[in-house]
Amino acid sequence: MSHLPLPHRLLDVVSRRDVFSRCASGFAGLALGSLLCEEESLAGASSVGPDFGHHFPPRAKAVIQLFQHGGPSHMDTVDPKPELNVQNGKPMPKYFTDLVKISAHGNLMGTPFKFRPHGECGVEYSEILPHTATCADDIAVIRSMHAEHNNHEQALWQIHTGRIVTGRPTIGAWVSYALGSENHNLPSYVVLRNDNGLPTDGTRNWSSGFLPPRFQGVHFRNTGTPVLYLQPPSAVSDNTQRLRRDLLRQLNEEHLARQPRIAPDLEARIASYEMAARMQLSAGAALNLAEETAETQAAYGLSQPKTDSYGRRCLIARRLVERGVRYIQIFVESQIWDTHANNAVGTKNCCEQTDQPTAALLKDLKQRGLLDSTLVVWGGEFGRTPVSQSGDGRDHHKQGFSMWLAGGGIKGGQAYGATDELGYHAVENRVMVADLHATILHQLGLDHKRVVYNVHGRDERLTDVYDAKVIAPLLA
Repeated sequence: MSHLPLPHRLLDVVSRRDVFSRCASGFAGLALGSLLCEEESLAGASSVGPDFGHHFPPRAKAVIQLFQHGGPSHMDTVDPKPELNVQNGKPMPKYFTDLVKISAHGNLMGTPFKFRPHGECGVEYSEILPHTATCADDIAVIRSMHAEHNNHEQALWQIHTGRIVTGRPTIGAWVSYALGSENHNLPSYVVLRNDNGLPTDGTRNWSSGFLPPRFQGVHFRNTGTPVLYLQPPSAVSDNTQRLRRDLLRQLNEEHLARQPRIAPDLEARIASYEMAARMQLSAGAALNLAEETAETQAAYGLSQPKTDSYGRRCLIARRLVERGVRYIQIFVESQIWDTHANNAVGTKNCCEQTDQPTAALLKDLKQRGLLDSTLVVWGGEFGRTPVSQSGDGRDHHKQGFSMWLAGGGIKGGQAYGATDELGYHAVENRVMVADLHATILHQLGLDHKRVVYNVHGRDERLTDVYDAKVIAPLLA
């Protein structure tokens, strides 16, 4: 299916008030606030990208990104470093030359947690990940990730958008732009976060950047009403709702006829209103966890203080995948992995919140025959230092850290790449963020070099200036 250019001139011709008065008659207008929270930012951009379809047969239909905000400590979770424990308390080696300069660092600091092999593959996991470890044969751990910045914001921009600058689309927005949703009644890109507040860097974590706003992530609440203002303020009959929609459609058609120059932009905005109307019928059902068995709810850790919130998001993600949503992003509470002090207690607490729901998601997807077509991505924006900070904490660390992939055509039961013996540098089969992005797109049937969007005469893409390569050894 082809797509039309989308010139960004709507706001130059029609005021915000005019757009809302003409297009937002009735309840549908309210829902746009949840669907479009930012305006298109670059005038003159147009889309000359892919044909909204696969470049080759996909291995995955959907992605669930389990984003671990704050940066997990790799040497405490999935990258065992026995030599670091041997040298615990000794001064750091001279090659530790590019540590973060924001605070003083102490000596080498090993982990108090024991590692042991799991599954037929024998990949080692920390004792604080007992549930995830039972899925070892389905998981490919990347132990050689490296990034470009040690600050949260810049690292977040890179892991989500490919660059350490602002204003670019996230990978979820690129996927939504390229493939759309398999469900006409739900967004293609959904965000599941703590309902009580935004994560660090806020909505930029799921922004559409210079892509049209309809491709940004849509936040679904995991408790209460899925999308705020989605329901009409008062009960109305089906016939009244139908008449309202018919009238709105007529007004929109008349407005389109009077404004042919901005038709593509206006059509995109109207489509968002219509999506809001359709979501009234679909979103509530998709998030109704009461339909799940008691056994399933217990497996995800629902009703347990530590795991209920994250477990709900993981279970909702599975239900959304079943309904054709392409990209689902799950955020942990705030920056719980940012363990600048008391690293051992903090990291263990993070695992207690996320480990059981994560494993339940993988097993549930597999049991339902969905894991083969769903790519699950786990990791944060960077790792943690192998030296102490503030006595018992770990600082940000971009030089070497770990992430893992499962399902979606990934060959599980392996650990790919390696950091040095102390967990400092990625030294073997180094993987940059652009390689990860290229691999995710590849599994979705997309060539990362061909998923482009023209901005001011330049074809922009997720992997941008990098010579990114698909990580072939990870593929089944």
